[in-house]
Amino acid sequence: MSGLVPAASALGTDRAAKRARMLDLLDRRGASAVVLRSHSAVAWILDGARTHVSLAGDPVAAVVVRRTGTELRLFANEADRFLAEELGDLSDLEVVRVPWHEPLVPSSLDASDALDALDEAKVAVDLRAARASLLPAELARYRALCREVAAVMTDAALAASPADSELAVAARLSGDLAARGIDPLVTLVAGRSRLAHRHPLPTDAPLGDRAMLVVCGRRHGLIANATRWVRFGPGDPAESDATRRILEVEAAFLAATVPGASLADAFAAGTAAYARHGFDPHEWTRHHQGGAAGYAGRDPRVVPGTPDVVQLGQPFAWNPTAVGAKVEDTVLVGADGIEVLTHDPRWPAVAVAGRDRPAELRRG
Repeated sequence: MSGLVPAASALGTDRAAKRARMLDLLDRRGASAVVLRSHSAVAWILDGARTHVSLAGDPVAAVVVRRTGTELRLFANEADRFLAEELGDLSDLEVVRVPWHEPLVPSSLDASDALDALDEAKVAVDLRAARASLLPAELARYRALCREVAAVMTDAALAASPADSELAVAARLSGDLAARGIDPLVTLVAGRSRLAHRHPLPTDAPLGDRAMLVVCGRRHGLIANATRWVRFGPGDPAESDATRRILEVEAAFLAATVPGASLADAFAAGTAAYARHGFDPHEWTRHHQGGAAGYAGRDPRVVPGTPDVVQLGQPFAWNPTAVGAKVEDTVLVGADGIEVLTHDPRWPAVAVAGRDRPAELRRG
């Protein structure tokens, strides 16, 4: 196989290990089968296969993991391409072709499963835990994805000018991602006139003297998240101060993101830092704060009380934000602490809590 279709995932390197995790889930739940229906779960169990046709559509594949084997259910009109280009070795899968006009998964499985099969929605926390710690092949793919997303953002920022429209910059970001086989799931750009918006869908407004770029890019099922700031001309002391303080808030999130900690506790530690660093104590209520990453943009997006536990080898993307200040990178909880994955050595950095964190890129 060649090109940017999932050549690495086609090896199926981690599928046996993932099946073992699912069998453990079945044992703990006393169930005979679990039905996986979402892009996140299906791409994970199939080791990075592309599960979409439309980015806005439902998956074209579903997986039923039974104690006796793994069943891959595919819409028949997608099956030939999917089997040839997405999976590689099929020896561990039982393939079922489903007519496009029928449900991908029937409302009830066969008689032996009907009473104790688990639907994905009923075991969401268990499934997140199963895919939280990245296995070797998928971690290698994720590191490569994150480096390339960071490089695309640097390229776009270096090519931009104050007169460029937000849409023009978004077009460059999306095009460069697509050229690398990366789905541009989220591409946000805000110029000076729109920096008050936390999720600035791009418009024809010019960048002006300061701009924020945000990308969520997916390849092999994995999603990298990052935010960058670019400035044209002299800096603004008040904005520089807010940027430094928001990096300190992020440092509190990262310091609390250690194996064995609950996501609820990491969230509480991070949100408490807003007041400590001069922000409104309720600032965290005005935008989501991120959470675990990997096979979903946030897996999960953390809220007060989220019960999941941080695992070694798990990616995260916290994104504390205030008006005109935001930081977001995809990181990994490693044996030696936090490893920043969306790193490009060309981007300027500032040391915060012993880590290099992105500064504004100054142009002109």
